[in-house]
Amino acid sequence: MPRRVPLDPLLTSRAFRVADAIAAGIGENRLRSADLARPHHGIRVATDLTDGTALGAARAFAPLLRPGDRFSGPTAAALWGAPLPTAPHPLHVTAAPGLTRTRRPGVVGHRGPDGVPLIRFGLPVSPPALAFLECASVLESADLVAVGDHLVLDPRVLDPADPERPHVALGELRAWLSSSTGRNIRTARAAAALVREGVESPRETALRLLVHELGLPEPVCGYLVRDREGREIGYFDLVWPELRIIVEYDGDQHRTSAYQYDRDIRRFDRASEAGYRVIRVRARGLGADLDETIARLRRAFAN
Repeated sequence: MPRRVPLDPLLTSRAFRVADAIAAGIGENRLRSADLARPHHGIRVATDLTDGTALGAARAFAPLLRPGDRFSGPTAAALWGAPLPTAPHPLHVTAAPGLTRTRRPGVVGHRGPDGVPLIRFGLPVSPPALAFLECASVLESADLVAVGDHLVLDPRVLDPADPERPHVALGELRAWLSSSTGRNIRTARAAAALVREGVESPRETALRLLVHELGLPEPVCGYLVRDREGREIGYFDLVWPELRIIVEYDGDQHRTSAYQYDRDIRRFDRASEAGYRVIRVRARGLGADLDETIARLRRAFAN
């Protein structure tokens, strides 16, 4: 079997145009090799760079962007790190002013609203507030609120790969939407009214929205609970300090870290000892066992 011609690292480190590779002396047969994926017509990328993420998909399309084009809507939200529903999402690309929308398989092209792109991971993306508005035409209300919760979050533990948080302040998001116009602006404003600071995960968002739908009092998100002597117990998802109630989404940390699970159990015990009623909700509590969760919440606030 003939050896493959090594490619220039400048090509293998990113997606590239077939025309550019041919101009650089790469033969067409080499460009049909199995070590190169074909994410779009006229584009090649090393197969080990096709990781199935939104970032990977955006990088694979990047050579086709025209000056002023940007990734927008759910694609921009994903590049800002926001959680999206698990269903596969096409790439969303908004054309530069005066240009026609992109028409390619697997890509949803848009025109407007106009916006000056920001650079994220070397790619032009809609600014966070604009991305939130653009998502209003695609996402369900609860998913849109989860995107907003992420964008305004100032996490307790910063990710070294994404240290500049929050991506937009909650007040700034609402103010920008209040002065903006266009399609889906009412939907975006209604969702932004439900966005809160201090929410660390989309499951916490879902739990908080359930509390809201039940007409229960507004909780404090990401609240630091202390014992009767003022010593820190820890942060909890939803807390009603005056009512001494905690509602916590209990994730799968017991599967990944016995230490973290033991630590959480002690945290729950200490909160109970401090006089809090602790309601822990697992994944089924927001799905198959939703009625039971609703009953538990109502009992807690009825007492």
